[in-house]
Amino acid sequence: MSLAIAGIGWVTPLGSEVTTVWKRLLAGEEAIAETISTRLNSQAYPVFRVPSNALPSLPAHPRLRRVSAISRFAAGAALAALHDAKVNVDLTVAPRTAVIFATANGGVNYTTRFYHDVIESGAQRASPLLFPETVFNAPSSHLAAILGITGASYTLVGDGAVGVLALKMAQDLMEEERLDYCIVVCAEEADWILCDAYRKWRLQRSAAPIELFREPPRGMILSEGAGAVVLTREGKIRVEKISAGGNFSRQTEASDWIDKVYVDLAGGKIDLVVGSANGTFIDAAEHQAWQRHCAGALFYSPKPALGEAVSAGGFWQLISAVQALRSQQVPPLLRAPASMTSEPKTRFQRALVSVCGLNQQVGGLLVTQPF
Repeated sequence: MSLAIAGIGWVTPLGSEVTTVWKRLLAGEEAIAETISTRLNSQAYPVFRVPSNALPSLPAHPRLRRVSAISRFAAGAALAALHDAKVNVDLTVAPRTAVIFATANGGVNYTTRFYHDVIESGAQRASPLLFPETVFNAPSSHLAAILGITGASYTLVGDGAVGVLALKMAQDLMEEERLDYCIVVCAEEADWILCDAYRKWRLQRSAAPIELFREPPRGMILSEGAGAVVLTREGKIRVEKISAGGNFSRQTEASDWIDKVYVDLAGGKIDLVVGSANGTFIDAAEHQAWQRHCAGALFYSPKPALGEAVSAGGFWQLISAVQALRSQQVPPLLRAPASMTSEPKTRFQRALVSVCGLNQQVGGLLVTQPF
């Protein structure tokens, strides 16, 4: 069963209104990195943060009074996607709607604060108000409560490709249950402890910008935000096929796994590839698969402009593919060699989204819009 994408929404370092952010990307704009640090050490890291004025207005709801940034990002993107889909989740619609939240790192900001409180002042002084926001399923719980959904609500934890698995789960749910809609949302926060970890893994670079397809790779810059889609059975823009991909144990195996995703999805003519190139080992693997299977297609990655937002970044790729099909335009591929750029095509019908996570998970999907 193929799915239709009825609505999309995102919260990014360039803003949250889909059309406005898309116009900025088309103009070649990119987020400005800011530096974060901690009193625990002297190291500072660049990140792409969501500006305070970029988060859309959220409804007045008790669940949103003290929630973490990741829950606000998720709620903002999901509500925007519902608005784009023109879906009002009322008492009639709610029983036939599911929520799936996917993330890699979860509410790391509150986790860090809770940990600091315990270390510095003892367990008795750690605020119990922080603890609920440290669990992975907090955003899905808040979103379900806001929408009045008391049925299917799930949380998946993985890496940058976990959103693909969430889409596959949504497909299964809509096949097996009497559902009209499924809201799938991915969200992440940026925090110094994540930057420190990725830096130790030699994946995070020390200063902007993100440069693609360099040899050797120079690293990515972490980002934060959310992406959401509303899925239904009928619609113009369709998810024709989902490739669940797989996991690889070494970075050198990434090329083989991405190649398998391309083979699985590129059965016909592909007009556009929205890849996950981000300045790391992923770039070479994406480049090789693109050359083998889709060299005639335009290649685009939003990560030089928006940063590496892990699970949310995978959904930004999907939303970029949807926007390219809607607008028949693709933003410039920033700081990429000439071999990966070409003149924009005049018509896009089939877009391949290839997602490779830094924790070695791969997946992809094929999005189409027949004329």
